Amino acid sequence: MTTSSTAQQRVPGWFTAADCRLDDLRALVEVHTDVSEYPFADDVRDNVLVYGPRAYETARTPEGRRAVQAELGRALLTGPGVVVLSGAFDTAVVDRVSRVFETMVTEQRAAGPRDGDFFAPTGENDRVWRALDKLALRDPEAFAAYYATDALAVVSQAWLGRGYQITSQVNVVNPGGKAQEPHRDYHLGFMSERQCETFPAHVHGLSPLLTLQGAVAHCDMPVETGPTMLLPNSQKYPAGYLAYQQPEFAAYFQDHFVQLPLATGDAVFFNPAVFHGAGTNRSASVRRTANLLQISSPFGRAMETVDRDAMCRALYPVLLSYKASGVSEQAIENVVAASAEGYAFPTDLDRDPPVGGLAPASQADLVRTALTAGTSPEELGAVLDALARRRDL
Repeated sequence: MTTSSTAQQRVPGWFTAADCRLDDLRALVEVHTDVSEYPFADDVRDNVLVYGPRAYETARTPEGRRAVQAELGRALLTGPGVVVLSGAFDTAVVDRVSRVFETMVTEQRAAGPRDGDFFAPTGENDRVWRALDKLALRDPEAFAAYYATDALAVVSQAWLGRGYQITSQVNVVNPGGKAQEPHRDYHLGFMSERQCETFPAHVHGLSPLLTLQGAVAHCDMPVETGPTMLLPNSQKYPAGYLAYQQPEFAAYFQDHFVQLPLATGDAVFFNPAVFHGAGTNRSASVRRTANLLQISSPFGRAMETVDRDAMCRALYPVLLSYKASGVSEQAIENVVAASAEGYAFPTDLDRDPPVGGLAPASQADLVRTALTAGTSPEELGAVLDALARRRDL
């Protein structure tokens, strides 16, 4: 644990790294998933529930769909937190989409190395950002056949309700590609320990409810190829966004994770708070290819659209004068928070990759940096122009 975190006094309503106790996690994850409690599941493997054609067929009627979704939602929230949908996608459709993805990867390689993968060194693996719209524009018929898959809609609605939004990233882990460190995922999972500590405890509980993580296998994935490492039931640990960053929790994960082999067309979906990470590809020749799906709640939206770019430009001279006249840093920060876009996402990760961290700089970050450096309004304007070009603002 970090010195700064352990030195903090425990305050109700907030988590620090000092609150993380491995025994508390063990009590939650060292349990057995009883398949009899999940009547639509076909099997349980290493504590992970497996669903198949019987569940998909049941979901064809309105009553059956609601019943299957209720079970999937329970499995993701209070069950193991992970489900495998066996044979969810038609293999012929997956193969057609894979050919489009492979063309994208080949074109990217020809353009030269690209920085900004979240967890892998530059050039080690292949990742295609914004694969969703790229696929739709290159082969709309393939897109329609792929995303018409009802199992995807069933599990997405089970976790998020209607109005969800899908994004997609192609991830190819080449032979020899190393395993990721265990982590949780978007939103708090993309933040450092210090950043996580700035959010109250109830937000740690909210964050997983805003996203469903998924991956569709675009090739057969025996364990030697390194399918996703998972720690079932770890989503139940309240302080997990801080815990996974502690060495003793990472070591426990390495000793207890499970990996399920997948066949082409299988899909795994999990609560983003499940501790997980891509495994090492120990195969000699398999380029482990998955379509990573991040499915987002429609509720993470403001009521109005506002022109934050124009606000930043208008307010920046005022903030410079505040700084020069000795107005408190907290007051200046409050103005920045009320005006500038404080979150890095959503963005075009092709043009605005997360270089140097898990997220690119936000508009508010750029304003803060400019204030610290005493940048002129004209220079900040150029920085904001470049940001707008990267993000199509």
